[in-house]
Amino acid sequence: MAPSKTTKEKNKLPELPEKSEEEKAYARELLDTLYEYYPNPHCALDHRNPFELLIATILSAQCTDVRVNKVTPDLFEAYPTPEAMAEAPIQELEELVRSTGFYRNKAKALKQSSQIIVKKHGGEVPRNMEDLLELYGVARKTANVVLGNAFDTNVGVVVDTHVKRLSSRFGLTEEQKNTKKIERDLMALFPREHWTNLSHLFIHHGREACKARLSEPPDHPVCVKYGKNCECRTMREQADDE
Repeated sequence: MAPSKTTKEKNKLPELPEKSEEEKAYARELLDTLYEYYPNPHCALDHRNPFELLIATILSAQCTDVRVNKVTPDLFEAYPTPEAMAEAPIQELEELVRSTGFYRNKAKALKQSSQIIVKKHGGEVPRNMEDLLELYGVARKTANVVLGNAFDTNVGVVVDTHVKRLSSRFGLTEEQKNTKKIERDLMALFPREHWTNLSHLFIHHGREACKARLSEPPDHPVCVKYGKNCECRTMREQADDE
């Protein structure tokens, strides 16, 4: 029988692109500046343990964190453990998560993931990427959220809409849509111990200043200095020429 994989093997990093020392220095300067403006980067999803974070993250797909945080208290009061949620009537789960959108698929994901956690992992949320990806409704982004915030394990960078947008505007990647390539560019540029916080910092700044649609250029110092590929730079230049 083949030996079982170690946790390190199950958290193996993908092959990363080569980055110059100049590119890494720019990324580190940006990181330090973001920490100055957002000194307490943290996960916006309310949770008390890894299971609650996993469930909240599954529910956050195509939904705001604010909405998820309104739904999860009643959900966890009714089904606080993987064992309880694994046995939950699917119709009741659907009603509890209805307002998060795509509620039928999400309810199915919660129930089936809980069943896998109970049957294969003794009721404990897996602590590695490989096993997390076997759960229903869990892709790499969700796994990164759980590993980084519940287990302090940096295996990758969460690439959501904010991270995708800012990565391009800051000139950190040439990719516009491919989240896997964007993630690898970020992993290659930033120190591993900051990967989890990096996504929080980008999300904080995306919500604070670097909006998806800009009616006028934000005056935030981070935007002014690092928004090299952002339309806000063009908007400022046009304003200066008038």
